[in-house]
Amino acid sequence: MINELYKQRLSAKSVIRELSEYATARGAEIGYENVFDYSLGNPSVPCVDGYTKAVIHLHETLSPMELHGYSPSLGNTKVRGIVADSLKRRFGIPYETKHIFMTSGAAGAIAHAVRLVTKPGDDVLTFAPFFPEYLPYINDSGARLSVVPADTKDFQPNLDVFESMMTPNVQAVLINSPNNPSGVVYSEETLERLASILRKKQTEYGHDIFLISDEPYREIVFDGKEAPYPSRYYDNTISCYSFSKSLSLPGERIGYIAVNPKATDADILAVICGQISRGIGHNCPSSTAQLAVAEVIDEVSDISVYERNRNILYDELVRLGFTVVKPDGTFYILPRALEEDSIAFCNKAKNYDLILVPADNFGCPGYFRMAYCIDTEKVERSLEALRRFVQTEYSTR
Repeated sequence: MINELYKQRLSAKSVIRELSEYATARGAEIGYENVFDYSLGNPSVPCVDGYTKAVIHLHETLSPMELHGYSPSLGNTKVRGIVADSLKRRFGIPYETKHIFMTSGAAGAIAHAVRLVTKPGDDVLTFAPFFPEYLPYINDSGARLSVVPADTKDFQPNLDVFESMMTPNVQAVLINSPNNPSGVVYSEETLERLASILRKKQTEYGHDIFLISDEPYREIVFDGKEAPYPSRYYDNTISCYSFSKSLSLPGERIGYIAVNPKATDADILAVICGQISRGIGHNCPSSTAQLAVAEVIDEVSDISVYERNRNILYDELVRLGFTVVKPDGTFYILPRALEEDSIAFCNKAKNYDLILVPADNFGCPGYFRMAYCIDTEKVERSLEALRRFVQTEYSTR
């Protein structure tokens, strides 16, 4: 018998993917250059040159077994050490090889992390706006995800409501900063207060509460700033990272878990992840990708394109009367729609070949997401379509 849970999901596919497929089909009709597709967060800048050179060098110099053989269950030991050294150097936290577990991207990292610190029936909290795939990531593990409503004033976590939602059954809190879909970076003040609440609740409940920090956009921060690193503020933190965005390598599916060395049982959590892999079959990421990212561990693709695109879109959205929080990073922006029904708003935008994503599934009904990881030239051309859309549909506002 077919599993009914997954069968039912066929009628509730990802809105982002559906809109991306629509944009592709529309592009086949009128030329994709004429479709202003802000649907999918697919990095548009080239990967760093050193990664390509590293892959070529590996293929030219390593034996087939070294290159194509299975890596150890926890990941290539040398690569894990290089990751640990990089984090130690950058953030001043004494990571060692034993604290690192290599994964197939941040999705694989979260899949392991939630099983690492919860059991079926436990509760996990996250903050709106949030990445919609968190729901299957968490709920399919047997834990239950609950969402703290958004503070739309600045999209910092609503910590007053969060504290009121804490119960002894909450075993983990999942955060994402820089945030998809808002582009907001959680401030140092936010992280300090969050950590204070978690420490207080650990004492009150008499058990550990882990912070699972989803960090694929860690390096994509604008205006010369850096994103505060959550593990600096709270010992029981598990960082989930992907090189997909920083190195523009989403198709290579490579990332890692980094366990804070001060976390409970820190020295064995990566080993436990290896056991979790046995149950979910989500193990041994590409050996080539592991070896190649190790060669460019501290490099970042040219993110100036994203910052330029943010500035262009933010200025125009404000000029057109949108309410919008200026992103601190990522390549997303989350304006308020010009009507209460953001789904209707985005459907109207399609008539102008503007592909916008309603944010209802992100926990922010009435808002929409634009993924501006596209060529700046196309962003600039899209402004005329955006103006026509607003003037035609909403000029009487």
